Amino acid sequence: MPKMKTHKATAKRLKVTGTGKLMHKQSGTGHILIKKSRKRKRKLAILKQVASVDAPRLSKLISPGGKI
Repeated sequence: MPKMKTHKATAKRLKVTGTGKLMHKQSGTGHILIKKSRKRKRKLAILKQVASVDAPRLSKLISPGGKI
């Protein structure tokens, strides 16, 4: 059986912390930024933890066959 490949698109979008949590960038920071307040844009810039129900599925895409 061939080796499992890392899903590169997912790997580029997620970051793994030292404790193994998956972090992702929040949406809404690409364009139409004038109408958004400074506070809102600042809060959107912070990385957010992936939902606990999605984490196992996404971790398989990042490191198939191994634990993160």
